[in-house]
Amino acid sequence: MPEQHPAGTAGRVRLDRWLWAARFFKTRAQAKAAIEGGKVHLAPPGTRADEAEPDGWPRPKVSKEVAVGDVLEIRRGSATQLVEVTGLAEQRGSASAAALLYRETPASIEAREAERARRRMENAGLRVPPRRPTKRDRRELSRLKHETREPREEN
Repeated sequence: MPEQHPAGTAGRVRLDRWLWAARFFKTRAQAKAAIEGGKVHLAPPGTRADEAEPDGWPRPKVSKEVAVGDVLEIRRGSATQLVEVTGLAEQRGSASAAALLYRETPASIEAREAERARRRMENAGLRVPPRRPTKRDRRELSRLKHETREPREEN
């Protein structure tokens, strides 16, 4: 079912339509704004998804046509996804049909999960220090942990 394209396109779909049909963006206008804003990059022809390095990829135009096998880097908020196009569609369908249109690389999934875990820790108030604690830092931590608190006086 993912291979839905008009006879004139010969297996190609406009990038903004594909991003919308694959449910990366809610509207085609949002997809267009993301492409024009440099949030979407298209790998040069012949690039494989498993060995892709997105740095320096050209910014495509909204009307650029994508085909099966193309590799895209898509940034939405703080999340970056590296996906390979596995199907084409010009119409937005169900989420399960949209999931068949692309395959995310294992490295991209791993990086996204690591970023999610880091944000979750920061939201919980746990920040990873930029360096190892010094002897002084360890002493201060020890004082905080082993400090005896005196009970409050009740009036």
